[in-house]
Order: sequence, then structure tokens, then C-alpha cells
Amino acid sequence: MVTANPLLIPEIRLMLAEGDTAGLHDVASELHPASVAEFSEGLDDDEIWRLLAAVPHERQAEIFPYYPIARQVRLVEAADNDRLGPLIEAMAADNRADLLRALDDDKVEAILPLVAKAERHDIRLLLSCPEGSAGALMTTEYASLPAEVTAGEAVARLRSQAPATESIYYIYVLDAQRRLVGIVSLRSLILARPTAPVTDLMQRDPIRVGITAPRDEVVQKLARYDFLAIPVVDDDDRLVGIVTHDDVLDAVRQEATDDAQRIAAVSPLGESYLDAAVSTMTWKRGVWLAVLFATAALTAMVLAKSPIDHAWLIPFIPLVIASGGNSGNQSATLVITALSTGDCRLEDWPRILRREVVLGLLLGALLAVPGYLLALVYAPSPTAALVIPLTVMAVVMFGSLVGSALPLVFRSAGLDPALMSNPFVSAIVDVVGIVIYTLVAMAMLG
Repeated sequence: MVTANPLLIPEIRLMLAEGDTAGLHDVASELHPASVAEFSEGLDDDEIWRLLAAVPHERQAEIFPYYPIARQVRLVEAADNDRLGPLIEAMAADNRADLLRALDDDKVEAILPLVAKAERHDIRLLLSCPEGSAGALMTTEYASLPAEVTAGEAVARLRSQAPATESIYYIYVLDAQRRLVGIVSLRSLILARPTAPVTDLMQRDPIRVGITAPRDEVVQKLARYDFLAIPVVDDDDRLVGIVTHDDVLDAVRQEATDDAQRIAAVSPLGESYLDAAVSTMTWKRGVWLAVLFATAALTAMVLAKSPIDHAWLIPFIPLVIASGGNSGNQSATLVITALSTGDCRLEDWPRILRREVVLGLLLGALLAVPGYLLALVYAPSPTAALVIPLTVMAVVMFGSLVGSALPLVFRSAGLDPALMSNPFVSAIVDVVGIVIYTLVAMAMLG
């Protein structure tokens, strides 16, 4: 997210008031596009449009995506068609698609006639891709070559393609039906003999992803093979776009933010913290708080009905259930992370559960020793004090098992494992932990 620079805003407003178009042009054209968006974020919508009007549409298209998506939407809604058409047409295909997805359908239909027919086809293709798929991440601006050209001819063709291409490092070799047959790097073309056939230089059967492939698959392949970009093909293996590393980085950062919010029992905001409305924050936090409150109330009801007659056991209740909850949170976080990064798969569930049972026993034994020593201070006898270490071992093992199992259950149901947030795991362990504590105390003390 960009932030406003209050030191530059008065200067920009002075230029706007004086109509200093040359000064505005110098500021908006000489700095990095992200810096222009940063210092102008504090301007109102009309002032931003007047600043952008001082530079060509191509430069506007470079600056505009650096505004937060919510601000981009407000700027589009405040602009007239004369401003929107050239800007939308000049924007990179993926940035344009991100913006249009955030707009109302009626607004999108009003904007589409403002751009060229060829651009409209690309826009509709990108907007038709499911959210979170490779198609939703891709751009249609890539460099391609027919298979029958030589290296010298390829370099000449690329000179004309480069201005409209997001990435020129990889060039995709296509047959007459635009099926992907190979990939060649720009470096290979430059270093090769001008008469060398591209088919001799290209890598055949390159790594690719389908247009409906989930985002996780795209991220894992880019990371595994250390690509700068990966081609996206349709069901007939025709090249439809590429996903670049910078687009994946943005997606991974957003997904990490969403997962962190889910783990904290907050529905993903989908926008920055300060831009989110108070009503939105109240709803997305309040729903989960109400669920957790209900589970805590269940814990209180179980505790109220537990026949614990030995007063010295009462102070140990927070210690016992916290040990299980913390263990469950650790297991849930580790399994969720492993599933997200591809370190383990759903098919590995027997190994995961066996591993967590063993870890639960070891961790429970580790905590049982100090628990027993502390219990000896308050328990009427060493035998009675065994209630605490036995309960700690059982609850920690149960917490580890629940924390590892629930994300696997969610993944098998097609849901995001991060929905199994740590507070929710703790709530389950709290209820069962009280039951275990009561049963152990009844067995040991009668």
C-alpha cells in the first residue's frame, strides 16, 4: 500500500492552482511511478486526475496501478469517458483486469466500448477466468515466434514486439494453431548464429500451467523451477498468456495477509486495514468472535458441571487447557504452512497424524515434569499430584492431534486450511481439556 507524503502535497497543489503544467509533467514523468502514486495519494480525486493529465496516457498507465485498488475504483467512478478510455487501453493487461474485477458489472460494460476491439477480447478473456486461477493472474502481453524462423529473423521480429510485451526474457515458440511447442531465451537468440534455426535453440515441451490451474500450483512451479514467467495454455494447449514473477509475488503477499487474518479468527478484509470501513471490520471480526464466545460458553458450562471437589485442582485449570491449546496452535500452524507451500499433501495424512501423536507424547512428557513438581506444592499427596502431569500429557497429545487433523479435514473438503484458525483450535481443546481433566481427577481421586 502506498502512503501519502504530506511534504509534497502543498507543492503539487500550488502547481495545480497556478496551472503549472510543465512542473507537473516534470514531477510525474521523472520519478518512479510508485513514487508518483505515493506522494499524490493525499490529493483528492480531481487533483490526481489533473496531475495525471500532465503526462501522456502511457505514463498514466504506469502510475495508476500503484494506487490501492479501492482508490483506483474511486478514481474511475469520478472520471469521464474521455479520461478513462485511453488510460484503460494503455494499461498492462493484468493490471487492467485487476481494476475491472473490482468495478460493478454495469461500469465494466460502460467502459468496454471505450477500448479497441482487440483489447476488448483480451479483457473479456481475463475477466472470465475464475478468481485464484492462473488465468486470473496472467497477462496476454508476451513475445512469441513461429517455429520455422532463424535466430536473426527472430531478433528482428522481437524488436517490433518488445514495446507491447511485459516480459521479453522468454520467447514462446508456437505452431500454426498457436500451440506451445517450445521456449527460447533472449540470451540464446542473441548469442546464436543468425542462421541458426529457432527449433535448434528452443527447449521443447516447456513447463506450463492450465488456464484454470489454482494459484498455489502456479506459485509452486515458479518457485521450484526458478522461472521469471510461466506460460498459460488452454485445454487445446494453445498459449493464452503468461504469469510473471512479480504478479505471483503480489498474489503470494495477499494470500499471506489473508491467511494471517484467518489464523487470527478474522475474515480476510480484501483491502488495507485503514481503508476498510468500520462496519466491515465489525462484521468480519464480530462473526468469529461470536463463534468463539459460544465455544467459550460451552467450556464454562462443562466446567460448571464438572464434579471437582478438590479445591487445589481449580487453580491448575488454566495451566492444563493452555498447554493443550498452545500445542494445538503449533500443530495447526505447521500443517497449514506445509500444505500451503507444498511440503506435504493431503495423501500424507497418516504420516502427519502419526508424527503429531509422537510429538504430542514427547511434548506432553516434557511439560509433565515441571507440572508434577508444581503440583507437589499444593496437592495433599504425591499420588494426588499425578493428576496434573497425566492430564497435561493427555491434553497436549489431544491438542497436537486436533491441530494437525482439522486443517487436513478442511483441505479434503475443498476449503482453505487457514480457516481452521488457532483460536478455533484452542476453543475445541478447551472444552475437551476440561472433560479430560475431570475424568483423570475422578479416576485418581475418586
